[in-house]
Amino acid sequence: MTVGEVAKKMDTTVRTLQYYDKEGILKPSAESEGGRRLYTDRDIIKLHQILAMKYLGFSLDDIKGRLTSLETPEDVAHALSEQAEGIRKQIASLSEVLEHIEKLQAETLQIKRVDFKKYADIIVNLQAKNERYHYIKYFDEKTMDFIQSRFGSDREGAIRLSRTMNRLFDEAISLPQKGVSPESEAGQAFVEEFWAFIVEFTNGDMSKLPFLMEMGEMVKEESFQKKIALAKQFIEPALGAYFTKLGHDPFEEESK
Repeated sequence: MTVGEVAKKMDTTVRTLQYYDKEGILKPSAESEGGRRLYTDRDIIKLHQILAMKYLGFSLDDIKGRLTSLETPEDVAHALSEQAEGIRKQIASLSEVLEHIEKLQAETLQIKRVDFKKYADIIVNLQAKNERYHYIKYFDEKTMDFIQSRFGSDREGAIRLSRTMNRLFDEAISLPQKGVSPESEAGQAFVEEFWAFIVEFTNGDMSKLPFLMEMGEMVKEESFQKKIALAKQFIEPALGAYFTKLGHDPFEEESK
């Protein structure tokens, strides 16, 4: 069969067959008396294989590398299994991207202005699987610059900041529920870690303490404010006892 006859028979195009020929994927294996290149029935079987694999999402490089090895049903099944796994990974990745798009779409409407820097911050936190990413929309540029200067703008920085803050707040709420008092050994061990995080966050600059407190007030979500209020009921007296033990109160010193 000529290239035109094969194209018509297989519902493809002459250009496609010529490209396969050029790339060495499927070359006509017969020749007419006049020197015209022709396709045989064996070539058609190979073309069926190529078109089927192309439909299933194999790249042309994959197809080219597999054509000679698909001799048994087991070979075909193995190739299909590998392709299925690749497709599953693509589906998972696309599903995550779609979720991010939908969440970012909602956040852009709440921000009420075009702010691509903030969009980028939200995307970084979405990629980091930071469930508190939506708080970012409340932070002004000064606040975001400060956070990124301390913890970085990459995924690892966002993950570390989010996980540490959420864990400390959750622990401050759970400790009194377990009967732990702020002045107890366990309470003081917790608040020592909490204060170490504050020192790290401010880089030891106590003038940043008011700014740190303002950050919490920027987030207007009721659920977040309730969580902070519950955590403060334990953290404030625990810090008071901790500073008494240290012999100085950084909050009072800063207010002077």
